[in-house]
Amino acid sequence: MDQLIDSFPQQIKEALEISRSLDLTTGNVEVHEVVIAGMGGSGIGGDFVQQILSDECHVPVFVIKGYDLPAFADKNTLIIVSSYSGKTEESVSVLHKAMISSCQIVCLSSGGKVEEEAVKNKLPFVKIPVGYSSPRACLGYSVVLQLAILQQYGFVKSGMMDGFMVASDLIKFEKDEIKNKAKNIAEQLIGKIVVIYSTGTFEPNAVRLRQQLNENAKMLCWHHTFPEMNHNELVGWADKSPLAVLFLRNKDDFRKNAKRMDITKEIIQDKTNTLIELYSKGQSRIEKMIYLIHICDWISFYVAKSRNVDPVEIRVIEFLKSSLEKDNIV
Repeated sequence: MDQLIDSFPQQIKEALEISRSLDLTTGNVEVHEVVIAGMGGSGIGGDFVQQILSDECHVPVFVIKGYDLPAFADKNTLIIVSSYSGKTEESVSVLHKAMISSCQIVCLSSGGKVEEEAVKNKLPFVKIPVGYSSPRACLGYSVVLQLAILQQYGFVKSGMMDGFMVASDLIKFEKDEIKNKAKNIAEQLIGKIVVIYSTGTFEPNAVRLRQQLNENAKMLCWHHTFPEMNHNELVGWADKSPLAVLFLRNKDDFRKNAKRMDITKEIIQDKTNTLIELYSKGQSRIEKMIYLIHICDWISFYVAKSRNVDPVEIRVIEFLKSSLEKDNIV
């Protein structure tokens, strides 16, 4: 897992290389909305794409994580079916329903059933490099290539993709500092349930850290966002708690949200012995998101190491999948 995390900057550059050679047939039917279907590492990729395009894209972008296709989906809906393995049953289910609904479909995977269906039905297909033992470590491919597909459809402005090259260079240059900071934060999280707070714009980063602590470090945690957190969860901080609080912050967060986070910190700082603020680096939203992804992935790895657990092992998920297959549930 440490090698996979360490390769993240290079993975981004490889994804950019693949994106430059894309030549998708987009057709003549107008797209009214975009749906990204994916689970786990592919699903969180969609969350990042949705937020990156929130101020740019002139059609709505939806991310679905499940078996069903939204009722509005039709010939004017662009569906990106994203699954690293190509075997994710929820994503395959959406793919089949999207074909029935005559949606415009692009498939993104390293192979499996998704590639088989794409070839069989002559659907546009983008191949992700194979050989990764942990699909969640392929987030760079997921985010960059989903955006590259949308660029083919005219939903990504010229020059936006350049931000990923800058971000890749940033985290490569900051490698030693990132790892040292991650180690320091990880040490403070040992033996704690972690509460992750961010603004809504950077919620994908909070979700990513939650998922990585779940899978890599084998521990429970939760997240919430500002300003919504101030309308409910804040009241829950009534008593002293053994929880650890980690704020994901940016120096240019919306002024009101930044103030809310400052005041919230004052309110809860005597309720917990562990309160950490982690600031991003970079100029653009893409750079900040990539920086936080990378340092938080390292945090999850160092927590796993301190807990003496294997960050790659996910036997309980494999057991669940095999149980579903054995019972032939459809």
